[in-house]
Amino acid sequence: MKPVLGLTATLLTFWLLLSGQYTLLWLSFGAASVTLVVWLSRRMDIVDHEAHHLSLGLRVTGYWVWLAGAILRAAVSAVRRILSSGAAISPVMHRLPTGTMTPLAQVTYANSMTLTPGTLAAVVDDEGITVHALHPDSLPDPALDPMAARIRKLESR
Repeated sequence: MKPVLGLTATLLTFWLLLSGQYTLLWLSFGAASVTLVVWLSRRMDIVDHEAHHLSLGLRVTGYWVWLAGAILRAAVSAVRRILSSGAAISPVMHRLPTGTMTPLAQVTYANSMTLTPGTLAAVVDDEGITVHALHPDSLPDPALDPMAARIRKLESR
């Protein structure tokens, strides 16, 4: 029941923020659409399986702030490489092991890696993530990767 309430609250909040309409007619449309989506989700039996991301709550905000800083640092580094001599760019593909990460953590890691300028998650599977980078220095050291460590910490709480 808790995942259904969480899904309902999330959809209602999202709808209210995006619609900007607070007349009785529009609120009725919003309530009807949220009710339909929640009913379909329950009928498809995906509510309990897909609602675990709601448990991250406000913890993910700290990760987003850190990720914004990482994106900025990587952007500055990528621009320096691009504007310097041609030898500064040496594309490389590398496999980063994900170890015991859950599928949600793997997707978060791959998306975060792709958001970071100079790197792109090309393949994600059970063993790890294949990453394309502008230069070998752009790749994280698997043993010291702060992004992977933060994602693991985010999920472990």
